[in-house]
Amino acid sequence: MNNSGDVNYASIKSNIGELNKIVSIFEQSKPTKNWSKNDQLAFWINAYNVFTIKLITDNYPLKSIQNLAGGKTWDIKRIKINGTIYSLNDIENDIIRSRFKDARIHFALNCAAVSCPPLFNEAYRAEQLDSQLESQTKKFINNPKYQKLTSLKVTLSKIFDWYALDFGIKIDFLNKYSKIKIEYGATTVYNEYDWSLNDIKHK
Repeated sequence: MNNSGDVNYASIKSNIGELNKIVSIFEQSKPTKNWSKNDQLAFWINAYNVFTIKLITDNYPLKSIQNLAGGKTWDIKRIKINGTIYSLNDIENDIIRSRFKDARIHFALNCAAVSCPPLFNEAYRAEQLDSQLESQTKKFINNPKYQKLTSLKVTLSKIFDWYALDFGIKIDFLNKYSKIKIEYGATTVYNEYDWSLNDIKHK
């Protein structure tokens, strides 16, 4: 992975044994509600990202995750953790969004596309989770690749449109992290989402 969060899927595939070891650890884990909130959330964010990388690597080379299962790959139950089978959407929506209600997770989950928030270059950890999520959120919001912000007009990632309810009053959320003070009533438009694979090879 490079500093922009692009992934070297070819390299991962050539050393697939290392990824399979990590996948096996997640499959054998027993996450419960007795874990701390941060332990649970860090586990599920990491699981989502690891199994997304596994999905892409198993089907590599490809141009886009949307080429898999007719664009419905997020709904396929293929992820086994402690004997339960999940889809990526199960993990994101039924566990992470439903249980934890923290909008910052949208900048930690990576869907293997160019327009997705960059993949973090280390695992999320319970004891550092708040600072990690704060950092990822601030970086994404202030990165002109994803957002263009002025006081009177904001051009945003489609994430802010798709998950609008998660962010509450959008301007307040943006102003918490933005380097620019955005006025209430600022014009809002959304970027087209680039679903091309976030592959170093494609750069």
